[in-house]
Amino acid sequence: FISGLGQIVGCVNDPKALKVVVETLGFQHLDLEVTIPRVVVFRDAITELLSVEMGLRFTDRAARGWQAMLNYVGGAYIYVRQKYAGRLKILAASWAIATNKKVDAHEIVVDEGGGSGEANGMENAEGASGEVVAESQQQTSGEKLLSFMKEAKVKKAMIVPTTYNEMFQFNAAVMGFKTNTWMHEVLESFDAIVTNVGNSYRLQEECDILSLKIAKYKDSINLVEYKAVMLASLRSLVRDWGSELEVSWSWLWDNVQKMIKALIGKPMLQERALERLLSAFDDTKQDTVRREVYKSFFALAPAGQDYFKQSTTRLHFIADRVVAMTLEIYKDPVKMVEDISALGLRHVGYGISTDFF
Repeated sequence: FISGLGQIVGCVNDPKALKVVVETLGFQHLDLEVTIPRVVVFRDAITELLSVEMGLRFTDRAARGWQAMLNYVGGAYIYVRQKYAGRLKILAASWAIATNKKVDAHEIVVDEGGGSGEANGMENAEGASGEVVAESQQQTSGEKLLSFMKEAKVKKAMIVPTTYNEMFQFNAAVMGFKTNTWMHEVLESFDAIVTNVGNSYRLQEECDILSLKIAKYKDSINLVEYKAVMLASLRSLVRDWGSELEVSWSWLWDNVQKMIKALIGKPMLQERALERLLSAFDDTKQDTVRREVYKSFFALAPAGQDYFKQSTTRLHFIADRVVAMTLEIYKDPVKMVEDISALGLRHVGYGISTDFF
């Protein structure tokens, strides 16, 4: 919240930059029902807080300026949600077509029955007439049969991509991006990004994890290249591709690209800072962290105490693992996502509410 508000205030003197920031934030709030009454409540709460904290320094002119800015932002959120609701439906419908998993590939079927029937007919004819086929003719027919069988095998081996992942890999190779291995990381996360475009928290989470993955690549990363391959693949898979689909998918990737770009370069710095912090912990600090973790958690969610009835040693082990995982997710994000998912599956039977998260 503070980061977004800071971006808005920082761009007040630049209308074009302010428009981009507000549209991006509006994209991230598509799942929230922003209404005029709620905008008024939020605006008044912010201005009243500033008035209390700043006192006489918060003049009437400053109050009017903040009200005008927050009115603009709230109106933009409402506009984005109303205008782009149709695009979300277009994205969902076209993505369902592009990721059809019922038929992974179409094989060209070659009818070989004609060839064998022709051969049997020739044998019957030879038996009936008793004529001996000349050696040169046998060689010619044998070469033709061998050539036909080879051609049939080649045709049967031909596979036409019919899913987005297959078509993307094909187009990436054709367009000269086969060596851009970082694209595979985006490809693996793309389904979750598209299906959760209307869930701001999950979308931000997917972009965060993706930024951790691509941070491990030392090659230069140009996200525009992914967009080119993405659009080429979707055009090949979705029938009746038109301007609305082009605009909708470009709009989606442009916003996702802004979210990822804002994180590029930061994971490496954050990993170093966190590693220095954790390495400086002695036994006393570690013990303090263990106690404060549960103290803060139980203060925020008192009902959570019902799920932590293990021994003190076990509780300390859990706290230590949580702290260690914050660093491990920077070092190996793919493995950590798998480990955390597996851990969640092992605890499904406890029926823990997501409110505790």
